[in-house]
Amino acid sequence: MPADGAPEVSATNDVDRIEAPITWKAYLMCAFAAFGGIYFGYDSGYINGVKAMPYFIHQQTGLDYPPPGASDADKEYFVLEAWRDSLITSILSAGTFFGAIIAGDLADFIGRRLTIISGCAVFMVGVILQTASTGLGLIVAGRLVAGFGVGFVSAIIILYMSECSPKKIRGAVVAGYQFAITIGLLLASCVDYATQNRLDTGSYRIPIAIQMLWALILGAGIAFLPESPRYFVKRGKLDKAANVLARLRGQPVNSDFVQYELAEIVANHEYELQVVPQGSYWSSWTNCFKGSLFKSSSNLRRTILGTSMQMMQQWTGVNFVFYFGTTFFRQLGTISNPFLISLITTLVNVVSTPISFWTIERFGRRPLLIWGALGMLVCEFLVAIMGTVDGSNPATVRAMIAFICIYIFFFASTWGPGAWVVIGEIFPLPIRSRGVALSTSSNWLWNCIITVITPYLVGPDRGNLGPKVFFLWGSLCTACFVYAYFLVPETKGLSLEQVDKMLEETTPRNSSRWVPHTTFAGELGLTEKGTLAPEIVADVARKGSVV
Repeated sequence: MPADGAPEVSATNDVDRIEAPITWKAYLMCAFAAFGGIYFGYDSGYINGVKAMPYFIHQQTGLDYPPPGASDADKEYFVLEAWRDSLITSILSAGTFFGAIIAGDLADFIGRRLTIISGCAVFMVGVILQTASTGLGLIVAGRLVAGFGVGFVSAIIILYMSECSPKKIRGAVVAGYQFAITIGLLLASCVDYATQNRLDTGSYRIPIAIQMLWALILGAGIAFLPESPRYFVKRGKLDKAANVLARLRGQPVNSDFVQYELAEIVANHEYELQVVPQGSYWSSWTNCFKGSLFKSSSNLRRTILGTSMQMMQQWTGVNFVFYFGTTFFRQLGTISNPFLISLITTLVNVVSTPISFWTIERFGRRPLLIWGALGMLVCEFLVAIMGTVDGSNPATVRAMIAFICIYIFFFASTWGPGAWVVIGEIFPLPIRSRGVALSTSSNWLWNCIITVITPYLVGPDRGNLGPKVFFLWGSLCTACFVYAYFLVPETKGLSLEQVDKMLEETTPRNSSRWVPHTTFAGELGLTEKGTLAPEIVADVARKGSVV
């Protein structure tokens, strides 16, 4: 033991021995954590159908039900007003924005796991308020409170999975989170489809109340999973970090694999603290914005990359389909069952996402984002052109729906999971929780902006753009294509610590050719006994008392 009481940690300069072989235990632990996506997806998706339910529209607006044989013009105006539609949809995103920011602090104060459990508890309070609602006020309040809980979970579950997953499957595991989101969206569509014709409060209360089940399962299950080892390193609790790594990797705590991985995490953390020293609480946030804009490894550049990545994911326009699809399909005028079409698009989302489990580790993050953006922009421009030129033709509308489904396929297999994977990998440990929180809050900020403005763009009493709105989404996807080509680095197959080194030594366009050639433990100091320099271990343990 070093004189200051810090434990000895075996270390290596071999880049191939800093992580243990993958076990089924690691798969199962991380797969359960991905379950958080179900209640995120369900909460995002159920409101699409509820807003189009006759009873809900009648209750919220006081409008009489259209009589049998009513004209299409009469049915077209039996909808929520644009401002009411916008408020009910967007208020969740407002809550999640602030929830994600707060979660960045909580994840460092109380740990990743307890933050997720807290998010589930807050979310259930919001669900209870929504279920009890009979008017606008309570459902808006409930969605705001639930949003805080979703913000907690959506930010920290990505952080937790990225920090616990083996590097060879980290992309696939985090993609599993996006898959769980799509399952949640599908379940919401199925429940909405089943209750749409009820002319009582059960039409909307049943879809809302079911959400509590997903929060209970996640909150109870995550309590039995280990804390993130990197959280314990950040707090200076290296013994606990070693025990958690042993549990995650299925190895004895004194095995070389556990010791080498711990040494690399500790050495990388010490290196980052030397680059950007810790300070007060406020400096822990301002550290996210330090460094040069033109240096890809600077904290500022990483924060911009993470927040803009999530902004771009929202710019793809996919949530227009999932939030407003039922209303949009009804307004096309030639679709007899818009709920069914909305269910089909959600099903396409579900079956397409698992493709990314393989492609994201086989081809990498960068190619998926580039080619996915290209595929989406082509489909969106085609939908816009067809709808503008011949939108009243039923055959043309069927073709539009087909291309919308292809567009969703491209999103679900590329940008859907890819954006979440990248933000979990690019931040160094000292700012990781806050960096992921800022990135996630960016997702929800732009989600909120889009849900606020969309009813005014396509509402029959407002912009009434109809299919022309896809010109907007196609143009934004063009920006996503350019962004991915010039700014997104390749992180496939690298440990989180190796990602730091890669960002220092190469550019995004050349990152796929970068190969690890040394370890942080080897650079900062190995003793003759093959252990990490005791002063490094002692320094990390000492600084761990400061959050």
